[in-house]
Amino acid sequence: MSARGRDLLSGRAAVAGIGATEFSKDSGRSELRLAVEAVRAALDDAGLTPGDVDGLVTFTMDTSPEITVAQACGMGDLSFFSRVHYGGGAACATVLQAALAVAAGVAEVVVCYRAFNERSGRRFGAGVQHREPSAEGAALGWALPFGLLTPASWVAMAAQRYLHRYGLTPEAFGHVAVVARRYAATNPAAHFYGRPITLADHAASRWIVEPLRLLDCCQETDGGQALVVTSVERARDLPHPPAVVAAAAQGAGRGQEQMTSFYRDDLAGLPETGVVARRLWRTAGLGPGDIDVGILYDHFTPFVLMQLEEFGFCGRGEAADFVAEERLPLNTHGGQLGEAYLHGMNGIAEGVRQVRGTAVNQVPGASRVLVTAGTGVPTSGLVLTGDG
Repeated sequence: MSARGRDLLSGRAAVAGIGATEFSKDSGRSELRLAVEAVRAALDDAGLTPGDVDGLVTFTMDTSPEITVAQACGMGDLSFFSRVHYGGGAACATVLQAALAVAAGVAEVVVCYRAFNERSGRRFGAGVQHREPSAEGAALGWALPFGLLTPASWVAMAAQRYLHRYGLTPEAFGHVAVVARRYAATNPAAHFYGRPITLADHAASRWIVEPLRLLDCCQETDGGQALVVTSVERARDLPHPPAVVAAAAQGAGRGQEQMTSFYRDDLAGLPETGVVARRLWRTAGLGPGDIDVGILYDHFTPFVLMQLEEFGFCGRGEAADFVAEERLPLNTHGGQLGEAYLHGMNGIAEGVRQVRGTAVNQVPGASRVLVTAGTGVPTSGLVLTGDG
């Protein structure tokens, strides 16, 4: 692990615009159109035009190339374009890449976007059906023949170990689902708007892969989300208060694989999240007690608990009680369990709204927000703060 100190990115860039399509189970249009709608909405929110954009960042999994989105949106020349790997682990890293480009003067206005028909088209939850030979696929080859074919099955291995290690029952995961759905119930943009759940509902939901129940698993969603990143100085002249990037980091742990890191020393934690946590706290000059809102990637409930522990909000095995006692507002948009599964990009948008003071479930006085990306894979994170 690097012993480097605080990096030079803090306070050099800000999220100045956010935009999204509706979140649905059948968008009825192409992924390119979803991307363009989200990008245009984010630019409108920022008070900018397509002609102002000179950089684009997305995911390697995205089917809408940067140059195609630029052409469809009516953008001009691009001086920066980039893609980040590892599925949902890329979410916060898109903002990191954009902020680096802005801070280095490589680009002035960079748009991060993600769009997919993940419910009506290709469903990630369906698991591995066909893969071209690759080094990454070789790692999966040690798990797939034994029936571990889906993301839920991969996470269930770690979840079972977590429960065993700390003497817990699956109810520990239910607290995460209940909190997310409570916030979703008051968020009109959420799929589960008006539909909160109880611990009893969680316990009654069907098994997917023990110890994971249906309500431990995120949704499958069609939609698009985009974010506009520029310098803090320029953001100050735009319509909304800047959400300053106080820290941004990526992390991969020793022995890291994509969702199947079963040969590491401990399955009851998330070392990749620990790498990100150390970088974020050091760069932002903050700690767990300074955070007003946590937007934690919730593709599966057990990994929310492990993230809280890796970031130091509570001790190992104590996160279920931490969530149940609501010591920190979590996933105030409803998360991917309650609002939509947009590979974490909608979580970044919620972090921006909280800093702006415009969230549907606004936390009074929120000025420091932690946002995380997908776990079980190489991941990323952000600390967003108000300006000054």
